[in-house]
Amino acid sequence: MAIQLFDSLTREIRVLQPSHPDGVYRFYNCGPTVYAPAHIGNFRTFVVNDVIRRLLELRFGAAKVRHVRNLTDVDDKTIKRAREENRALAEVARQWTAKFHADCSALNCLAPHVEPAATGHIREQVDMIDVLMKKGNAYRAADGSVYFKVSSFSRYGALSRVKERELQPGGAPKDHAADADEKEDVSDFALWKAHKAEDGANRWDSPWGEGRPGWHIECSAMIKKHLGETIDLHTGGVDLLFPHHENEIAQSECCNGTTFVRHWYHSEHLLVDGRKMSKSLGNLYTLDELTAKGFSPMAVRYALLMGHPRKQLNFTLESLHAAESALANLRAYRGSLPPTGVVHDAFGPVFTALEDDLNTPAAFGALFTIVNRRAGEADAESFDRALFALGIDLHKAAAPKAEAPPAIAGLAAKRWAAKQSKDFAAADALRKEIAAAGWSMLDRKDGYSLEPARK
Repeated sequence: MAIQLFDSLTREIRVLQPSHPDGVYRFYNCGPTVYAPAHIGNFRTFVVNDVIRRLLELRFGAAKVRHVRNLTDVDDKTIKRAREENRALAEVARQWTAKFHADCSALNCLAPHVEPAATGHIREQVDMIDVLMKKGNAYRAADGSVYFKVSSFSRYGALSRVKERELQPGGAPKDHAADADEKEDVSDFALWKAHKAEDGANRWDSPWGEGRPGWHIECSAMIKKHLGETIDLHTGGVDLLFPHHENEIAQSECCNGTTFVRHWYHSEHLLVDGRKMSKSLGNLYTLDELTAKGFSPMAVRYALLMGHPRKQLNFTLESLHAAESALANLRAYRGSLPPTGVVHDAFGPVFTALEDDLNTPAAFGALFTIVNRRAGEADAESFDRALFALGIDLHKAAAPKAEAPPAIAGLAAKRWAAKQSKDFAAADALRKEIAAAGWSMLDRKDGYSLEPARK
């Protein structure tokens, strides 16, 4: 069975296959903006991309897959962070790139074959803008900024259907409204931003004066350099579909005169406790925050794959507890398997689910249907291959057991003694005191245990 994925452009499930004579599958996904730690919503997309990468390697062979993921190291956010901390832009980028790489490694994401940074490809971006200027698809504004003329590309909006929803002649969604005074039309978007005082030392030369590239042009330029004018798959979160990916298509196809991307795939938003993530709600988790609560990165990866990537996933701490239990079961099962040898392909249903529009919940369901049989038809080799596709590494450390501080342990001992002597009022009061300190006391017939409270 071939790998099939939903295509955001055609709105149908289509077979993935390489289109170039060398048989190499060209795959690009938008990477992070390196000014702060990525949160679990970001990592849902990166983990989903990692499963796609693994499937491609299993299907075509590792040598036949070329995966590129960029780093956005110059934009309004990175410059603002550097200015606030009185540091060089490159220093800020190095710090948060290293953190992103560490988190990716902890989540067992394969490194891309190429990871270009925007500041390392200024010349390529300027060259593309220059072509667009000469072709009449772009113009220079009075302040020296350069804008893409949306009206020059008749297929604009095909990916996002934005024209059908909200883009009217002479008007645009709020995404395009910035710098409207400098544009010929508010739907146009920046390719090159003229230098402003708040940009500080972050400026580069161009035929239109000193400045910096706009956000959208960087991906087009780096894709062209490292993968070519036409690629087989471009992925990202659904939040990038418009305007970022729509703008990539317009500028790339106008510049190169050929199809930019043969297949688009977007993963949906992550909810936390049923609500959109936000700092104000206190539900925007980073990987460090979850590991500090005692969860392993592998459990986070597992939980991020529990829902279909094209559907919103409600992420909860309960789902992480369920993930830890599932991983413990898989570790026990792996230890019961016979030595590697003859592969019975018992885990074929896992691949059937993944290759059918990346149905990760069905893949886990198939995995545990086989595991729960506890029969002898499977071997370690076939099991490990299925786990490789999902990116589950059972050798990575399980969640560390949180040790209660001595004061909390003392309260727990007093509460247990009160309960045993049937002084339930005292026991309830001590339980509340333990809970107020951030711990839960779980009673058993033969004793009790302490765990960090689930928030």
